[in-house]
Amino acid sequence: MSKGGWFLYLLQCQDGSYYAGISTDVEARFRAHLAGKGARYTRAHPPLRILASRAYADRSAASRAEYQLKQQPRERKLAWLEHHGD
Repeated sequence: MSKGGWFLYLLQCQDGSYYAGISTDVEARFRAHLAGKGARYTRAHPPLRILASRAYADRSAASRAEYQLKQQPRERKLAWLEHHGD
């Protein structure tokens, strides 16, 4: 599901918030977040699960998509990620 390229992923945190990030291995990055070795945000807001991920051609495309996702209102983030591709 999430190896072999760059991925944009969306996590649901314990407080109901969302966290978006990019990685070449979403499962490994999720484990790092769970272990408190991920982003500062997920250390303060521990993640519960991966809501969605989408593959991108390269890091640059994934970073652009991450920026666009973060501009979306909270209630539209999951739908945006599921319906917007590269």
